[in-house]
Amino acid sequence: MAQTQKTTGSRLYPLDKIRNIGIIAHIDAGKTTTTERILYYTGKAYKIGDIDEGTTQMDWMDQEKERGITIVSAATTTFWRGVRINIIDTPGHVDFTAEVERSLRVLDGGVTILDAGEGVQAQSETVWRQANKYNVPRLCFVNKMDNVGADFLATVKSIRHKLGANAIPIQLPIGAESEFKGVVDLLENTAWIWEGDQTGAKYHQIDIPANMLDDVKRHRQKLIEAICEQDDVLLEKYLNGQEITPAELKKVLRQATINYKIVPVLAGSSLRNKGVQLLLDAIVDYLPSPLDVPPIKGVNPKTNKEEERKPGLDQPFTALAFKIQADPHVGRITYLRIYSGKIKSGTYIFNSSQNTKERLGRILLMHANQREEIDEAYSGEIVAAIGLKATKTGDTLCDPAHPIILERIKFAEPVISLAIEPKTKIDQEKLGYALNRLAEEDPTFKISTDEETGQTIISGMGELHLEIIADRLKREFKVDVVTGTPQVAYRETVTAPAQAEGKYIRQSGGRGQYGHCLIKIEPLERGQGYEFVNKIVGGAIPREFIPAVEKGVKEATQKGVLAGYPLVDLRVILYDGSYHEVDSSEMAFKIAGSMALQAAAKKASPILLEPIMNLEVYVPEEFIGDVIGDLSARRAQIAGSDKEGSTSIIKAHVPLAELRRYATILRSLTQGRGHFFMIPSHYAPVPDNIAAQIIESRQK
Repeated sequence: MAQTQKTTGSRLYPLDKIRNIGIIAHIDAGKTTTTERILYYTGKAYKIGDIDEGTTQMDWMDQEKERGITIVSAATTTFWRGVRINIIDTPGHVDFTAEVERSLRVLDGGVTILDAGEGVQAQSETVWRQANKYNVPRLCFVNKMDNVGADFLATVKSIRHKLGANAIPIQLPIGAESEFKGVVDLLENTAWIWEGDQTGAKYHQIDIPANMLDDVKRHRQKLIEAICEQDDVLLEKYLNGQEITPAELKKVLRQATINYKIVPVLAGSSLRNKGVQLLLDAIVDYLPSPLDVPPIKGVNPKTNKEEERKPGLDQPFTALAFKIQADPHVGRITYLRIYSGKIKSGTYIFNSSQNTKERLGRILLMHANQREEIDEAYSGEIVAAIGLKATKTGDTLCDPAHPIILERIKFAEPVISLAIEPKTKIDQEKLGYALNRLAEEDPTFKISTDEETGQTIISGMGELHLEIIADRLKREFKVDVVTGTPQVAYRETVTAPAQAEGKYIRQSGGRGQYGHCLIKIEPLERGQGYEFVNKIVGGAIPREFIPAVEKGVKEATQKGVLAGYPLVDLRVILYDGSYHEVDSSEMAFKIAGSMALQAAAKKASPILLEPIMNLEVYVPEEFIGDVIGDLSARRAQIAGSDKEGSTSIIKAHVPLAELRRYATILRSLTQGRGHFFMIPSHYAPVPDNIAAQIIESRQK
């Protein structure tokens, strides 16, 4: 059970002594294991949690302990060398990618954990792209150097090749696999070894092993050259043969890391307690403080002009709500990244996204699901708040006198759906409340109702995602449910331009209803979504009715004309219409807009779209033929294959509809030795014969 500890007094820390970092990686690369070691070595925890034993502090949910995976991002705060480090440990499984997305949105730096035996894997690429989107500077920690097949330099090469990063080792491992015992620091030209694998094993400096001297000299030279290229003064000293101190190199390397010109790479084995202390040093030395990243920008809702907020207590309070958590003991917890100013518990703040004032009840410093209550929170901090009832994920909270709206967080759309029903009448009463609470937490979890069957439909990012939701309903909300077969989230789109008229006229004795509009629709490129363009001139439709037409059109896109799936990737142009001085109303124009869209879509050669997944299948070489044959039968497009040791990696694009129960099928094809990873790629047209079957089944 989570507990709250009351703390009083100031917690103000200088901004240059704060690091807001995320631990990001592919599933099973060692994120949580590394975080547990960080907490131990910084004195935050007195014992190290173990994933296999279900005793980790950061994976606190029952489902996380049972499955040995991270499901929700967990925040904590610790200290190293006088620097406050706020850490978010993120999930590696693609079904929970929203947790990574919102965490990276509010972080200043990241540590990417890579498996030394696997190199860059599928989800490594996904989280790397997410970090690129938010310009998050990174370090790479090549973990599991003690495992069979560990290859540090091959992993560095895969970072450069697959991620396109300027990855430069700042350490070299001493030994590998069972012989791994330490690292050489290339900047300081020193070697460190750990005495044994046990918790808290002592580490000390030694002479660089004789058999490594040539390698160290070569890689140190490459590192110095890479750093000097980033600074004209150092480059001149280097070219003139002058001595450059480690302090000078570190200063320029720090700036190059912050500017994403260089990605420093370190080595270690978190499970064997080797390399974590030096990783902490690198976090302090090279990752940015809130002062090192550009000021956050937003739009003033009063003037509609862009403004920025610099970190500091002299600036107006500005924060982003990046996560909502339903807690059975204290209710709604809202996670905040404070970009400027400060807040005090019990005060009122302005939610500019919802245009409402909220009372901030209590402020909490989170340690996974443990809570420490504080009186004030300051610029640069990540904290949680209780009492914010209207705030949603992505909302901006600010000083009422200085309103600003920060850019919202964009999340991927769900790709899979299933019907859910309560087991009993008592469960029926509780189900709606529980689902809404879970949807508040998770922006990629959607709830809808099938109008024809009356069933409740839940949608998410994958079968595991929805399985966890159903499990949480039972455990946390005491709601027993029955779920149906997972359904793929198809979409509809148009392939040709068309135009249509929407006219709604009704006379009922008194005041009538009159709405009339003419629209054109045209296809957009795949993934562009929906666009509404107002080209009304001369007052053919009064300005006050234009939003009503747009609303009607938008609502009509939620139910397509082929099989009732949402319409996407189209532009709607409102170009003409008429109105009645007395009978026209917003409702009439809304209905007219809806009628026009439906009529136009039927003329625009509509087609069905299906989600396509990027699939990577890891199989022993002797099974590659059987696996490729099976994938071909699933309408897969094989994109190529790689080889890592005796393992073959098959890369393919496969329709999600063809991947039901694929984990079980792959196990049977490979005697239990194959595994796979998939991430959503794009939507593509459904073949005509299959589309006809889908449409027919929806019309029954």
